Amino acid sequence: MSIKQTAGRDALGTFAPTFAELNDDVLFGQVWNRTDKLSLRDRSLVTVTALMAQGLTDSSFRYHLTTARQNGITREEIAEILTHAAFYAGWPKAWAAFNMAKEVWAEDAAPAQDAMQVHTASMVFPIGAPNDGFAQNFSGRSYLAPLSTEQVGVYNVTFEPGCRNNWHIHQAQAGGGQILVCVAGRGWYQEWDKPARLLTPGDVVNIPAGVKHWHGAAQDSWFSHLAIEVPGTDARNEWQEPVSDAQYEALV
Repeated sequence: MSIKQTAGRDALGTFAPTFAELNDDVLFGQVWNRTDKLSLRDRSLVTVTALMAQGLTDSSFRYHLTTARQNGITREEIAEILTHAAFYAGWPKAWAAFNMAKEVWAEDAAPAQDAMQVHTASMVFPIGAPNDGFAQNFSGRSYLAPLSTEQVGVYNVTFEPGCRNNWHIHQAQAGGGQILVCVAGRGWYQEWDKPARLLTPGDVVNIPAGVKHWHGAAQDSWFSHLAIEVPGTDARNEWQEPVSDAQYEALV
């Protein structure tokens, strides 16, 4: 997945347009996207170490720590990276870097049950019971809370980190389909042969009948959405193949 950056133009587009262009189009648009030479994960590792060595603990350092986490560097790995770099870059710089890294990787330090409780408390709808009836169509654990089963079906569906449902199609002779209203956490929605869309609270997804798609949680976040069934003639759900690990892990 290619990186697109607009921070330079957003902050300095009118004051320093040349610098903004070099930042967005060359540094991030070209250098960071040379993943055939060095992976995004490895580029994050190099960048974090270089910024720590300079003693930087500003917003740019936090951004690159967050990016490193998104690019797959774990809590245990960042601790080892900063410890190793401390012997070369300096002990006080490592202390400052660790204080910020602890905040960025704070969710990873909590047990899974604690993270689930925090997620549940962040939304007004119940998390419901384990979604055992549809477990065969999900990779990972999900939970289901029926909110309305009359007139229009409305269900709160919750995914643990990394959980997603299989590719599927909402079929109908007329009408049909589904509406997703995101209520907590971060997740993904993707239609066949189209880029994945990152979902956060407040996002709404309209899924017409006949469209092959999947949705689920981000790798590092719980995720909940309301699933609203659009009335239709002979409406039914057609489950298909799972989303492969390669497809899912390519999402950043």
